[in-house]
Amino acid sequence: MRRPPDLLRPGIWAPPIVALGLLLGIWQLLAVHYRYLLPTLGSVASQLADNPTTYLANAGDTLSEALPGVAISSAVALLLALAMTQSRIVTRALLPLAVVLNVTPLIAIAPALVVAFSFSRTPKILLVGLITFFPALIYSLTGLRSADPQAMEVLETLHASRWETLWRLQLPSSLPYLFAAARVVVPLSIVGAAVAEMVSPGTSNGLGLVINTASQNSQLDIAWAGIVTLVFFGLLMMAIVVIAEGRVLHWRGFR
Repeated sequence: MRRPPDLLRPGIWAPPIVALGLLLGIWQLLAVHYRYLLPTLGSVASQLADNPTTYLANAGDTLSEALPGVAISSAVALLLALAMTQSRIVTRALLPLAVVLNVTPLIAIAPALVVAFSFSRTPKILLVGLITFFPALIYSLTGLRSADPQAMEVLETLHASRWETLWRLQLPSSLPYLFAAARVVVPLSIVGAAVAEMVSPGTSNGLGLVINTASQNSQLDIAWAGIVTLVFFGLLMMAIVVIAEGRVLHWRGFR
């Protein structure tokens, strides 16, 4: 007798549904008694139902900043990680700079980016790239260094070139780490884009602007509708990464 798919087993889907139900119940209870703290679930749902095109259009603007930013930062991080695995001098030169970048309050440089690149999407894309760069670099570097030492020794005895070692061993071994990085930085990029919209002067659209403007005007239902939209697209991007991970790692023989 065949087992049912995992998603159809109550032990898989019941716990998160129960947890979500409890969370929503607590939310509604707080919203009824403390209206200044949270909007009711009904008011948030009404906002989304009455203005779907507004939230989707602003979500499109936010994604148009998040996805290029995370793509650029991931590509640069992987290239730098490749260079760092090939040279200790490069590692000693670049890793401290990456740490400095990671501890820098990047939100504070948003106005300077606007001055440098004008009131366009470029400052927000750059800010997303800066926010997501460090975790992408660390995961990439860890993945490239995770290759089996014995396999490395075998390739050395076969006089494999650095390129052959990289292509045949290090890159395949790093795939689980690269997908783990994607699970972190892709949702983070959406949050980063929304924050960039909140702090960048001259922003005219995006979910970050919707949330910020509504919060300043004490329109909690609109602000939380924007937050819910952000969460939805963050989960959607995460699901795409997980599906791609399952396809690629299954094909490569990873578990």
